[in-house]
Amino acid sequence: MRRRLVDLALVAGLVFAPAAVAADACGASFGHGWPPATENYGSAVEGLLAGGETPQLMITRLPSRGTESALMLVQDAGGWRLRFAEADERVMAWSGTGGGVKRELRVDQVPDVEEVPIPAAVAERIVASWHRLMTSLPEDRNAPFTDQEQWLVVLDGVRVGGEVPDCDAGELLAEQVELLVEAVDESESKRERRWAQLQELLAEMDVQSLAGLGTD
Repeated sequence: MRRRLVDLALVAGLVFAPAAVAADACGASFGHGWPPATENYGSAVEGLLAGGETPQLMITRLPSRGTESALMLVQDAGGWRLRFAEADERVMAWSGTGGGVKRELRVDQVPDVEEVPIPAAVAERIVASWHRLMTSLPEDRNAPFTDQEQWLVVLDGVRVGGEVPDCDAGELLAEQVELLVEAVDESESKRERRWAQLQELLAEMDVQSLAGLGTD
């Protein structure tokens, strides 16, 4: 699991490497709803990795190859939990040969799961900031098709997906995901530092938009 956590963090860093982009292209690769030809596959992965939980925020990664994974913020009577889950084997697989090739969704498996408590103030701030950013997408911008790695984000009834934008806002999303991934696998004292770093990134993200570059 530790190796997989590190791999996810590295992938996030590569996907969101800073690049100069036009303002109107910031959210072009991300949109509302399901990316085309993704709903059945994405629903299967989300259901498997949620494991019966109802997260307030769920960020699901659908890589072009390798195992699917998800980060979740879950609230219950005991408080908030940060949960990371990864499929034991790739959910989407192809079998057969020639004209007999068919797609399988392998949900009869037990994913690897790790979770830790997260302060309510931090969790609520993450949910609020991500909700504001996701709803900054133009209403008529639907999730586009891509054969690259896709992210599915669900929170407060809002669903967006696609390749996460390669701009200021996208970079901040990636940095937060990396910190959350690291926090799941760290000691309590180290997690306190991660929460402080997250608050700083959230403050930066509060002036960003997926409809264009930051307002600053």
